[in-house]
Amino acid sequence: MSFGPNNHHERCSEGHSTASTIATISAALSADPEIDSSAIEVKMLGPVVVLEGYIGKAADRDRATSIAAMIVGWENVHDRMLSRFPMQ
Repeated sequence: MSFGPNNHHERCSEGHSTASTIATISAALSADPEIDSSAIEVKMLGPVVVLEGYIGKAADRDRATSIAAMIVGWENVHDRMLSRFPMQ
């Protein structure tokens, strides 16, 4: 999956607003059948995407951050998701 230039600043200079970046990442998370993104919230703080909320398994964290990074670059993704793993 590719979402344009590798540099987030290049994408922003092309007219991508905060709202469109959030919408793009949210849509990509929702469209991915491998992840339960129902409790993940996408926010932005300047050029940085902040992923908050809850994940049910470790693979969801990796997948969510990877999807966001494909859109804005790894250096612009901050993971603040919390785990809801079943107690053993």
